[in-house]
Formats: sequence, C-alpha cells, structure tokens
Amino acid sequence: MEREQLKTQLKEQIIQYLNLLDITPDQIKDDEPLFGDGLGLDSIDSIELIVLLEREYGIKINDPKEGRKILVDINTMLDFIENNRKN
Repeated sequence: MEREQLKTQLKEQIIQYLNLLDITPDQIKDDEPLFGDGLGLDSIDSIELIVLLEREYGIKINDPKEGRKILVDINTMLDFIENNRKN
C-alpha cells in the first residue's frame, strides 16, 4: 500500500476507533500533535490507538515509553507502521 493510501486509512481508523464523528480525515494534519494542543487526545485515547495498531497492523506495544515516541503525530505513526507491521 502506498504511503498516501496508508495515511488516509490510518486517519479513518483513528476517527472510527476514537469515535471522532465530527472530524474528517482531511482535518487531521500529518504533523499536528495528536495529544495536547493538537488533536486534543488524552491518555484513554492512547490506549485505543495502541489497540488500533495491534488489531489493524499486528503491532504490539508493551512499553509506554515506546508508545509515547510512536503516538506523536500521523507521520511518526506511519513510519512505525511501515517499519513494523505484520498484517
């Protein structure tokens, strides 16, 4: 899958998993922080994103410190998925 297709798919999955029904994939910027001032996600959302990575891409994150490095923005998540996915 091309990076742009994967990016759109990931954004759609984030919207679905987190029930962000008032947001479209186009509104999620690739380099915008997912947490805090960016998209405004919280620690509960981070657990859902980790579940998303495991279910959709076969990627298991056991170390919370590793998760913080991965769940920065769409670009860092995409890089990690491209390098580690099993599905």
